[in-house]
Amino acid sequence: MKKNLWVMFLGLLVITSCVIYVPYEGEERTLPPAERERTYERDYPAETDISYFYDYLSPYGIWVSYSPYGYVWIPRQVGLRWRPYSYGRWIWTDYGWTWVSYHEWGWIPFHYGRWGWDQRLGWFWVPGTIWGPAWVTWRWSNLYIGWASLPPDVEFVMGVGIKGLPYDLPGNYWIFIEGRYFQYEYLDRYVLPFERNPTIIRYTVSKANLSVRNRRVINNGVDVDQVRRVTRSDVSKYALEDAKRPQETRVAGDVVRVYRPSVKKDEAAKPKFFWQKEVAEEKLPEVRIRDMEKRISPAKAEFSLKEEQDKEIRLLRQSQEKENAELRKKAEDEKKLASSAVEKEKVEKDYEIKAKELQKQHEEEKSKIAERHQEEEKVVKKKLKKKE
Repeated sequence: MKKNLWVMFLGLLVITSCVIYVPYEGEERTLPPAERERTYERDYPAETDISYFYDYLSPYGIWVSYSPYGYVWIPRQVGLRWRPYSYGRWIWTDYGWTWVSYHEWGWIPFHYGRWGWDQRLGWFWVPGTIWGPAWVTWRWSNLYIGWASLPPDVEFVMGVGIKGLPYDLPGNYWIFIEGRYFQYEYLDRYVLPFERNPTIIRYTVSKANLSVRNRRVINNGVDVDQVRRVTRSDVSKYALEDAKRPQETRVAGDVVRVYRPSVKKDEAAKPKFFWQKEVAEEKLPEVRIRDMEKRISPAKAEFSLKEEQDKEIRLLRQSQEKENAELRKKAEDEKKLASSAVEKEKVEKDYEIKAKELQKQHEEEKSKIAERHQEEEKVVKKKLKKKE
């Protein structure tokens, strides 16, 4: 019965509108508990405590008792390929790159706390009390810009910075887009298929770039000049102002209003309703099936899947073509600087070797995405047949 529920669950989730990413198999990681965040209550008088987060997020997801983190939150109605920091946009403010979420609940888990991944439960949020513009680390190149949620064991200490950031984050933590789209709205429309991640990681540089300035958490992330180059557009700077309530979070003109109350810990606080981890593992698949059935009818399922797959193939091909063109351009530039025919010949041979390696990687990506698409189609057709 559980196996059938999981099959139905996968078939429904691959066709949802917010779906953008399927994590790699076997990338579950059990992380040690983070050290307590330092809230510096003398400098930042707390307006509320952590129980407010428990109450506010309850209608939008499930609270789970999950060792060693305590109570963690799992969002509903987001889809299998959904990832933290995907449904929204980036804007440049006095706090650096600031994430503007389009989720009604996004003002909490993308600005406080950390996100983790569990192979059976999916993405879960570990509450925190320090507000930040975005708790992510970055990768970029001349073609791509990517970001990844900081995992739960990464601590940020005021006056010190990040502690415990692993050198290599799991591949499923990364979101990559072509850099030219970075300042677009609805970035979930441009996220590259996860099959591309191993290649892109090899061709990008990494930098966390989180700091504190004037008692503010700053996420400078990817350099502004780099963004100007890859997007071929100016980077507008927005003033960040405090909203009086969550519903007022919005971008208007050159101002972004964000609800960001000061929060203090309360060790005795807990959600009014929560599941133990073992119960969540058993019940979440069925809950997600019901959620997805409410969002899309069986009649539209097959069409939606085909539309989503076509978009993935288009993004994959475009990015692969750009990589080939950049590699060729780099070789031509090096040949122009070569001082002899021997040096030019060496540049050309090096290019041919790299081009073959890149072509091999591209073919592997195409093969993997084709296999995944075939499995998705089988699952959806099976689901449609049961509905008839």
